[in-house]
Amino acid sequence: MSKKLRLGMIGGGQGAFIGAVHRIALQMDGEYELVCGAFSSNPEKSKASGQELGLQPERVYTSYHELFERELQLPEDQRVQVISIVTPNHVHFEPAKLALQNGFHVVLDKPMTFSLQEALELREIAKASGKRFCLTHTYTGYPMVKEARQVVASGRLGKIRKVYVEYPQGWLSRFEEGEGNKQASWRTDPSQSGVAGAMGDIGTHAFNLAEYVSGLSVTKICADINIVVEGRQLDDDGAVLLKFDNGASGVLIASQVAAGEENNVKVRVFGEHGGVEWQQSDQNTMMLRWLDMPAEVWRTGGGYVSSYAQHNTRTPAGHPEGYLEAFANLYRNFALCVKADLAGEQPKPEWLDFPGIEEGVRGMAFIEGVIASGKSDQKWMDFSTEV
Repeated sequence: MSKKLRLGMIGGGQGAFIGAVHRIALQMDGEYELVCGAFSSNPEKSKASGQELGLQPERVYTSYHELFERELQLPEDQRVQVISIVTPNHVHFEPAKLALQNGFHVVLDKPMTFSLQEALELREIAKASGKRFCLTHTYTGYPMVKEARQVVASGRLGKIRKVYVEYPQGWLSRFEEGEGNKQASWRTDPSQSGVAGAMGDIGTHAFNLAEYVSGLSVTKICADINIVVEGRQLDDDGAVLLKFDNGASGVLIASQVAAGEENNVKVRVFGEHGGVEWQQSDQNTMMLRWLDMPAEVWRTGGGYVSSYAQHNTRTPAGHPEGYLEAFANLYRNFALCVKADLAGEQPKPEWLDFPGIEEGVRGMAFIEGVIASGKSDQKWMDFSTEV
């Protein structure tokens, strides 16, 4: 199906960071047309944002409630089909719930909800709706992250024994929320972010990468959670020991007070025979290290990579692909699955390779688990996706 999917956006108006990233990503492959939106809780800002984006004035709404009400009044061949939600964490659950209940597919920024209880409820709503759901854990969209997952799944490394994942940032090394920084203000506010700061914002990405690449599930966690900058309400630094369902162990580090660091998220997975490594600062490269052989350097676009990496590669070998392309891969794969559903066809396995509702629930369980462990004298805790 070549026809574009009609998409509406909630959040992401003037002054927002991630909304513009979503719009670039969703438009990169021509799979979507942005047709409507409720871009801000401020009605004037929402209208102004829609005008900047060239939308029809009557389809720029002052709230997401109005968006759903008005769009449902349109003929089916005109109304929105996919809802992209790019609001702060405390405004994830209700619009996602309403979108699914009213028959729309959903793309949602991470973490999935404000609490694990909301995540569990949203999982049931999504299952009952029969609609597609995508959670934007961006880093799983990189071709060589997908290749790393395929190498591990092939068994070439043997039984997995150790997983290391880290996400260092430095942008909150000062009390930015006290200086009028909008992004810092809501991310460090418990009423908007939830129970976690750094662990919710970037720790969830690291956790998702650890499970995605290793193909394993975390069963136990032991966390050290810190508030480094004086006056901050939520964690800005932490480390977590992990136990996986095959007996492997791991270490996760997430910090927003690593002064000078940007976003060099890195994952390493080691088995009996060797290990695989990927980091965002050299995103086109995957390293394979062997116990009794020289290390190998694998590159995006090489003829030797799997169909999963090939499908998500956009440029000729030797040309860098980055964050926006990885983000766009999530949107494209999601669109291909929705279009296959509309055509009554079975999506290809490569198209189905994007984070969904289960990853969202596990991310929220991670957030609440590490904060509970960090506060408790009983450090090791069972990891559960149930309440």
